[in-house]
Amino acid sequence: MMPLRVKEIPIEATRPLRQAVLRPHQTVEEVAAHEAGDAWAVGVFDGDELVSVGFTAPDGEPGAWRIRGMATAAQARGRGAGTAVLDALVAHAHENGATRIWCNARAPARTLYERAGFVVTSEEFELPEIGPHYVMEKRGLTP
Repeated sequence: MMPLRVKEIPIEATRPLRQAVLRPHQTVEEVAAHEAGDAWAVGVFDGDELVSVGFTAPDGEPGAWRIRGMATAAQARGRGAGTAVLDALVAHAHENGATRIWCNARAPARTLYERAGFVVTSEEFELPEIGPHYVMEKRGLTP
């Protein structure tokens, strides 16, 4: 098994995996509609295969950044791919002035975010055709 590699990728490169894992009921074009124009994306590779993705961009009050589109292929789960993506996104947001980083986390991913220092700040809510979520955030960051 090769070591996983993390690198910045174009947002377009995230779409097929995000569609397959997160929104199989939508087209790749519909998945693209949820992207911020100034998004920064990262991917984790196992050899040449892209196995985990996510992106971040400023969203909300000054200093707030949102993490979106976190998706990991089934065969890469449990190997640290999702953690590597999340760590890279948090680092990028922080390096660019984030004082609060937040996301709508799927209920099954809650522990991934908690391990990274995020806390739940909402009741569980349902997104149609997607499932149960929580708003989670990481506060107190200094730019």
